Amino acid sequence: MSIFPPSPDSQTGLRALRAMIRQRSPLAALAVFHRELGDVFRVNLPGFNPITLVGPEANRFVLVTQRDDLRWRAEHDPITRLLRNGLLVIDGDWHDTMRSYMNPAFHRRMLAGYVEAMVRYTDQISAAWDDSPRDMLAEIRRITLLILVETMFKVDFSPEMDRLWPAVLRLLGYISPGFWLIWRDMPRPGYARARRQVDRYLYGLIQARREALLKSNTEPHDLLGVLITTPDLSDDLIRDQMLTMLIAGHDTSTALLAWALYLLGCHPTALVQARTEVETVLGDALPTLETMTELRYLERIINESLRLYPPLHIGTRTAAVDLEFGGYAIPAGTRVLYSPYLTHRQPEYWPNPDCFDPDRFLPEQSHTRPAFSFVPFGGGSRICIGAAFAQVEAKVILARLLQGFELELLQSKVYLHMGVTLEPRPGVVMVARRREK
Repeated sequence: MSIFPPSPDSQTGLRALRAMIRQRSPLAALAVFHRELGDVFRVNLPGFNPITLVGPEANRFVLVTQRDDLRWRAEHDPITRLLRNGLLVIDGDWHDTMRSYMNPAFHRRMLAGYVEAMVRYTDQISAAWDDSPRDMLAEIRRITLLILVETMFKVDFSPEMDRLWPAVLRLLGYISPGFWLIWRDMPRPGYARARRQVDRYLYGLIQARREALLKSNTEPHDLLGVLITTPDLSDDLIRDQMLTMLIAGHDTSTALLAWALYLLGCHPTALVQARTEVETVLGDALPTLETMTELRYLERIINESLRLYPPLHIGTRTAAVDLEFGGYAIPAGTRVLYSPYLTHRQPEYWPNPDCFDPDRFLPEQSHTRPAFSFVPFGGGSRICIGAAFAQVEAKVILARLLQGFELELLQSKVYLHMGVTLEPRPGVVMVARRREK
């Protein structure tokens, strides 16, 4: 007979509260619950009592074996209200069909052409850097927004950056975890105006591109062009996919790169080794898709950044039917959480899990870990559609910055901010000094 998962008692709850206050992150509380209650536990808050599953088998359960019985879509969540029928918030056959429409824009053969834009916009934003302190979280967000819009929509976002920047940040705040989890109808001032601003921009892109394609005989390969030429997709459905990419696509890369720069700043030896590798492989040459495969140490730094601070730190589903995991009952309608962040810090798979050690991703070490112990982009048929894009992008941007700048971290104390992705707050404050050629 299945039993219900354990819930924290008052003493465990108090320890979790103290950890959350001390570390300024709800993830600290979840880590206490996990340590004291095990890999399956239930959080009891007013109006919000999800079951949390942790570990490789839990990840497999959520992402693969019970994928069809654990639904992504929750009609009343802000992310569903915002993205409507975007790829991220639809389920079943409709998800798989929409993904098949979008896949060509993310195929590996497209990545080589995207690298040029990645380099160009990294150079464009970093050209304004001087010796004054800068928040790399904000700087990287500008770079990734420009890259995303050009590669996916074939448009230069530079003229619209200042005008739409506040609206994009407002939408990110709207769908970030918050009191709406327990107060569904809480007021959200400023959201509707921000959504209208971004929608006007996206619908304008659709109309202009549709007119351009009617005059052209060329076959489009970017996401917007592919969607427009797919039969039976309305402008509303195209907008939903564009906004999904605009919000989720650039924010994931922003968080990954901000944490990678933070970790490099905290570990000067790793910074020197990464720069030496870049100098050896690239010299003064521009990054290409081919040369990126040779930056193996930089790749391990990216993976270790994803392990310690996975942008997608918690995944959420809703049980469509009664389920069971590890002998525990999961009734239909229950919110189910799985946590890459907690899995990535389990000592049985990651010795000294809180330590930064890129070499734990050497092949001889990686082969000893079970599947689904490292899931920064999810897994199974719903693995992040832009995972390969994000990894190449991160490597290109970091390599280009290491080519051009000496980086010094000025503020090493940050806390984990649970937004749409996991971000370092108040930011990654660095001085970027231009290197002599």
